[in-house]
Amino acid sequence: MTQPTVSVGDGPEMPLLGFGTWQLPGRKAYEPVRVALETGYRHLDTATMYRNESEVGRALHDSGVPRGEVFVTTKLPAERAGRERETIEASLKALGVDQLDLWLVHWPPNGSARPQTWREFVAAREDGLTRAIGVSNYSIAQIDELTKATGVTPAVNQIPYSPALHDARLLAEHRERGVVVEGYSPFRRSDLRDPVFAEVAAAHGVAVTQVILRWHIQREIVVIPKSATPERVRDNFDVFGFALTDEEMARIDAVR
Repeated sequence: MTQPTVSVGDGPEMPLLGFGTWQLPGRKAYEPVRVALETGYRHLDTATMYRNESEVGRALHDSGVPRGEVFVTTKLPAERAGRERETIEASLKALGVDQLDLWLVHWPPNGSARPQTWREFVAAREDGLTRAIGVSNYSIAQIDELTKATGVTPAVNQIPYSPALHDARLLAEHRERGVVVEGYSPFRRSDLRDPVFAEVAAAHGVAVTQVILRWHIQREIVVIPKSATPERVRDNFDVFGFALTDEEMARIDAVR
């Protein structure tokens, strides 16, 4: 099945639906990642601070899915600013891969944009250690600071995103800069009992969570749901057999 993707800068195509591994430390990550890959996910999101890169990499290797078919992201912890090259090399070794598809600064170090770190990210990309580079939890002002200092704009900004957090202006500001918005925690802060979700889900014969994931995809917001439950992992992937109408999208946009 061909999955919808978004172009990440001048780099690779990133599947709009990925599998997140936050709160799946160590061995708890292996089986869910195997299930995700068997289900059809071709985008895996991890981070150095999740302490599961080895298990994610082992699951990828054991799955038999060709490395080139899976988009792999990991992240630099803010406290490792100044140790960028050491950190990405450790991530590559743990994951058992020669190159990342995307490497992110997990949080602004000490709350600042830190162009010094971004220059190391640019160097890592130029040296072929990662195909694309981006940030996470950065403000628009911080993204602009990195661009001004280096001439290189982050390809991605991974931030919390859900219908309750939908901000059309913020989304537009990212897109004006060519920055892909990747949303994490897609179900948080939204009241899953809201009647709008229930009505839309009933109209399509799907679950509320599937409606929310489909909403992200149709807004071209990359979304990375996480679950350790095989049935839920599979359900979260089953969002390509229906489409929300413009009216339904607008109603969901307005949910708070």
